Amino acid sequence: MPQQVFDLEVRLLMEAIYTRYNHDFREYSGASQKRRVLHAMHTLGCDSVSALQGLVLRDAQAFAQLLEMLTIPFTEMFREPDFFLALRQQVVPVLHTYPSLKVWVAGCASGEEVYSLAILLHEEGLLERSIIYATDINPAALDRARQGIFPLSELQQYTRNYQAAGGTAGFSQYYTAAYDAARFDRELVKRVTFADHSLATDHVFSETHLICCRNVLIYFNRKLQDRAIGLFAQSLCHRGFLGIGSKESLDFSIHADVFEPVALRQRLFRKR
Repeated sequence: MPQQVFDLEVRLLMEAIYTRYNHDFREYSGASQKRRVLHAMHTLGCDSVSALQGLVLRDAQAFAQLLEMLTIPFTEMFREPDFFLALRQQVVPVLHTYPSLKVWVAGCASGEEVYSLAILLHEEGLLERSIIYATDINPAALDRARQGIFPLSELQQYTRNYQAAGGTAGFSQYYTAAYDAARFDRELVKRVTFADHSLATDHVFSETHLICCRNVLIYFNRKLQDRAIGLFAQSLCHRGFLGIGSKESLDFSIHADVFEPVALRQRLFRKR
């Protein structure tokens, strides 16, 4: 198939998804989006993007499968430990000055970042006075995040990350292992609200003190990145904090001057 035809069909698929299901992928990064569409075609047995479009428009279950493929990023607990170490050392002392905290994990996927932050806040004595909003556009991912069950095969890496991130306890105290899975302590998420929210179409819902949106912006084009960063600027209180992924930047955003670096290498910023 000529590349121009394929690109056109992908754009039409994204328009159809937005019209039918109100999920907006129209401003997502082209290369990543096309790879995921090709994977979906193979998985769902479609020989063209047009066939995939027809299937997901008629079959809500097929759309749910496609949504999984379009939205699930790679993630792990305490991913990029130096980010969490910088958070612990440079942001937590300021968070201690607030009588209560609101934290937003945007694009929480299957919840690894939510549990990582909850553990950090618990160890710093802040979890009991925090409300954490964990949002994503994928209902299946949100369900997995609520459950807090992760493959036991990943726990060695998670433990190493936790230790490198300045963890102050034995990581194993936070979960119960059974069979091939680890279930994390429900007390960690009793202050968490899991909710559907799209950075492409929805608006700010609360004033927050800390926002973590890590390794999400890389899937957006510049226009959608600017929209998301604008939402974060609106949501953050005066002098609130924003954390993004190691391969992401605020440099070219129209909102860049709203933020100043706290730990630039770790991609931690503070609202001016």
